[in-house]
Amino acid sequence: MSLRNALRAATAVVTLTATGALAETLTIATVNNGDMIRMQGLTDDFTEKTGHEVEWVTLEENVLRQRVTTDITTNGGQFDIMTIGMYETPIWGENGWLVPLDDLSDEYDVDDILPAMAGGLSFDGTLYAAPFYGESSMIMYRTDLMEQASMEMPEAPTWEFIGEAARAMTDRDNEIYGICLRGKAGWGENMAFLTAMSNAFGARFVDENWAPQYDSPEWNETLTFYLDLMNDAGPPGASNNGFNENLSLFQQGKCGMWIDATVAASFVTNPEDSTVADSVGFALAPNTGLGKNSNWLWAWALAIPAGTEKQDAAKEFIEWATSKEYIELVAENEGWANVPPGARQSLYENANYKDVPFAQMTLESILSADPNNPTVEPVPYIGVQFAAIPEWAGLAGQIGQEMSAALAGQQTAEEALEKAQAIATEELEAAGY
Repeated sequence: MSLRNALRAATAVVTLTATGALAETLTIATVNNGDMIRMQGLTDDFTEKTGHEVEWVTLEENVLRQRVTTDITTNGGQFDIMTIGMYETPIWGENGWLVPLDDLSDEYDVDDILPAMAGGLSFDGTLYAAPFYGESSMIMYRTDLMEQASMEMPEAPTWEFIGEAARAMTDRDNEIYGICLRGKAGWGENMAFLTAMSNAFGARFVDENWAPQYDSPEWNETLTFYLDLMNDAGPPGASNNGFNENLSLFQQGKCGMWIDATVAASFVTNPEDSTVADSVGFALAPNTGLGKNSNWLWAWALAIPAGTEKQDAAKEFIEWATSKEYIELVAENEGWANVPPGARQSLYENANYKDVPFAQMTLESILSADPNNPTVEPVPYIGVQFAAIPEWAGLAGQIGQEMSAALAGQQTAEEALEKAQAIATEELEAAGY
């Protein structure tokens, strides 16, 4: 045991919580987005109420996924709480790697969690992670630039309209780009966007017999449309841009439209952070007339790895961070527009929240995503922007590299899709599908 850990253990012996239990120091791995950073700033409230301390490990999204996956699969024991999502939770829950959250307090009101969120964070009817916030994706756009282009955003636009509007709003001389979309490689970065987009174009990851479909006309149409649009109306260096990079561009007034997580709405409409806060509109993610929008379904959620020796304290933190009371705490300190969205039904019934301009569109986007029927044609997997199988993270991570390379001009759409087909075929055959 290191000197630091020895001192911590000695301190824990004499430090008690208000209920007489030993005070713990929890190590929490989380993603470096605005809502999680905000939670870290409010953690003193948790410590004051419980006596437990918190140490944060804050990581970029792709790095977080790698770190927590390595830790959970090797039983590394680095973390007492992990920030994970709808992809990992049911798989890890089935494997027995997570502590079931089936004994949360009555005051916590687990039944208030939106069914779409609870269902995606459960296995066999048992909740294994609690949503800190839930999200879908939607269009955020500059109303002033749309007006200058003499166009009007429909509530449910088509990709054809988006392409026309993006090109009309682009003004490269003044560093205004008609559209900002994810290009950074990663199964949860560009592949999350492209997979959701492909659903609207009638594409599938695999057919009903688990045969990969990246060599299909529908995938060719998806990727070709995306590349042409980004080449005509996207920012330079887009193959390096993920959520945070595009958020920064939009806040600086450099994006006419941005299609990404609904949770970003509070950051683009906050005048302290966004130069265009007073001219932002919202619309559903685009479709192609085939009955599916290009929106995903996700929750960043808090889960407890089965190897921790601090389960009770970890559950106390999860109850604090994902509770109705935490929402009230954020509202008191930051305003109702900045509370974590998309997790609890009561938030959308709260009179204080109903006037938030993006609240209803966020809820509509979440409710319109169907992980059990994500595509135009039937598929054997569950998941909107991912397939809920253990192999997805690895193969989609590799395919994301090929898609990003195509966006960077290093290969054609056809070459990227040919490689994607080979990667998916090899991985799925090796896994026995």
